[in-house]
Amino acid sequence: MTHAFQVDLRGMVDLLSHHLYGSPRVYVRELLQNAVDAITARNAAQPDDAVEHQVRIEPSDVTGDGTLRIHDTGIGLTTAQVHELLATIGRSSKRDELGFARHEFLGQFGIGLLSCFVVADSVEVVTRAADAPTVRWVGYADGRYEVSEPAEQRPAQGTTVTLHPRRDAEQWLTGSMVTMLAKEYGSLLPVRVLVGDELITQTPPWLAENRALALRAYAREHLGIDPLDIVELSVPEAGLVGAAFILPVASNPLAKGGHRVYLKRMLLSENATGLLPDWAFFARCVVDATELRPTASREALYEDSLLETVREAIGDQLRGWLVRLAARDSKRLAEFLDIHRLGVKALALHDDEMLRLVDQWLPLETNVGALTLAEFRERYGVLRYSPTLDEYRQLAGLAAAQNVPLINGGYVYDTDIIERLPMVDNSIRVERLDPSDLATRFDTLDPGLELSLRPFLAAAQRAMDPLGCEVVLRSYEPAGTAATYLVDRDIAFRSDLQRTRETADPLWAGVLEAIDRGAKDVRPQLVLNYRNPLVRRLTMVQPELVGVAVEALYGQALLMGYHPIRPADAALLNRSFLGLLERAIPNDPEQAS
Repeated sequence: MTHAFQVDLRGMVDLLSHHLYGSPRVYVRELLQNAVDAITARNAAQPDDAVEHQVRIEPSDVTGDGTLRIHDTGIGLTTAQVHELLATIGRSSKRDELGFARHEFLGQFGIGLLSCFVVADSVEVVTRAADAPTVRWVGYADGRYEVSEPAEQRPAQGTTVTLHPRRDAEQWLTGSMVTMLAKEYGSLLPVRVLVGDELITQTPPWLAENRALALRAYAREHLGIDPLDIVELSVPEAGLVGAAFILPVASNPLAKGGHRVYLKRMLLSENATGLLPDWAFFARCVVDATELRPTASREALYEDSLLETVREAIGDQLRGWLVRLAARDSKRLAEFLDIHRLGVKALALHDDEMLRLVDQWLPLETNVGALTLAEFRERYGVLRYSPTLDEYRQLAGLAAAQNVPLINGGYVYDTDIIERLPMVDNSIRVERLDPSDLATRFDTLDPGLELSLRPFLAAAQRAMDPLGCEVVLRSYEPAGTAATYLVDRDIAFRSDLQRTRETADPLWAGVLEAIDRGAKDVRPQLVLNYRNPLVRRLTMVQPELVGVAVEALYGQALLMGYHPIRPADAALLNRSFLGLLERAIPNDPEQAS
């Protein structure tokens, strides 16, 4: 007798092949799921059976007629169950009544078989339950199905599914393709699975006798890496076991995938996301879980509170591994930090334990060599730092000459980490070095000498007035530095404010102008070093030469201090350079010979 599916089968096939599943390859996974679930159901219903259960797939190369057959030794179906499970797609209440929606099952009867129409024009199921006759069910892609009792009975309890391929899908049923897909999805299943005569199942690496060796071999084969270290994982709430592989090379912090996830030992995804916290981008995982929920396509994890619990638990275990590494293997920790310093620093912003680890073990750049924050604090007391790379470059050498140790806080997260340390230990002192702080360490000149140099300072100031810069004469180390350009935070703020005003709309520009009027009226300083022989000679030259010489020193101070060059500064550099050349080269060519 011919019946009609209680679903628009053509529409379902289009939905499955073009929208729900990423590729026709999943049909092998669905067939394996149904076969393993049938064996699981038989074990539960008939625990005293002495049958050696297995699943055998015969690809088209073996059958010889272009079809694919899969045999299982599972529970089998009665005629009534065939109608309910294979013809009424999505009726969960009937699956529950018949016992096929149990927790330990991998998939759902009916919908898994329906996915085979992605590669098949017709699907034939020959099945036999205990103490029941054999039933033959044939479904067609046009929406019909037939149920009959075949003339030849199955010799034993179980099920055989035969796929008759669509004209454009024959390659999906060949031996090489089916073997590859069966190994990919089902190699860790708890039931023997054979493709032809080849056994494709094996012991999961986390259950192997030598887990470390098996996990490392798994990482090489499936992830293409030789991990720096392996962290075994366990989250009982999710029935999760597995391992995190610490990457041996630096990775992209935005890369959040790459995890192989099994559900009840069937591969769900080889590139799953959402399994680890964002900061743990230095690890790739392989896990098996019994409680996590898959999405409808069974190709990703469903985002729910349990997955969030798993994320936090794995994060805790990775954090614990780092803490243990710091206590037991400082050499390995240093190697890890050298590779994955960014991830650890990101974690330290939110985790006190990681902050302490970074404080003790992660070297930062300073003007007295690479030191950890703990070492710097032990030697110099105060954690004195510059918050940006440019500011550190401007001040590092000068600060060292004044015996002021300075930390470069300009790399990602470094300043945030330094400023967070007092929150976990209020005895730690942190201080941002302002350029004006250095100026207070310079020696002032003798009052009598400074009085005699006023004409020089007046001429120098006239040259700098158009640039809004104050000229100061001090004595400081290093003597080889002729001039230093210092900009404190208030000046930098006003400079940024003025640049923004120039590009803002009238309303916003008016607001910024009001803020600017209330800002502190200070100017950057060009600090000439009287300890420098060239500067001392400059104080004695004719007044008309002072301007061009001071302009040249100003330009050099900008360049040596890594300060941004404005158009007015560039024009001054060009003018002072040409002016000095003009005075250095005589007008009479004979005088130059």
